[in-house]
Amino acid sequence: MSLFRRLPSDVRKSLATTSGERVLTFAQADEGYVVATDLALFLPDGERVPWETVERAGWDDDGLSLTTSDGRRLSARVAEPHRLPEAVRERVNSTIVVNKYVRLPSRGGVRLVARRAPGADAFTWNFHFDEGLDPEDPGLRAQAEQALEGLRRTMGV
Repeated sequence: MSLFRRLPSDVRKSLATTSGERVLTFAQADEGYVVATDLALFLPDGERVPWETVERAGWDDDGLSLTTSDGRRLSARVAEPHRLPEAVRERVNSTIVVNKYVRLPSRGGVRLVARRAPGADAFTWNFHFDEGLDPEDPGLRAQAEQALEGLRRTMGV
């Protein structure tokens, strides 16, 4: 493996990057390239996945699999990931402002997670309820909102 690998120029040109977005690392996949920039992950089909929308990412012998905040499951077969796993972990973790598990009065609990896009000031809160709890249950949702308000007061956010 060469110490200085370069992303092919045709691949770089095909990426729908924003102004000033920088390529951090990449790996060849079965169907093209997986490219990590400072703002997003590009999959071989050209899909741009902003870091703040990646809920879960994992690596195995087949390559990358990830789940987005809207519930989509995406994957790319990558034989030699090089530095991509480390970049994905670092970039996803860098979007997390708060990650706090709170027990709810009725039963179970909820993980309250605040995420911020790289370079942004504002962040969004997400609720991740324990397995078996219905996130659409109005009573449960009200308890989670109350827990969020308490956390916001405590942390000053």
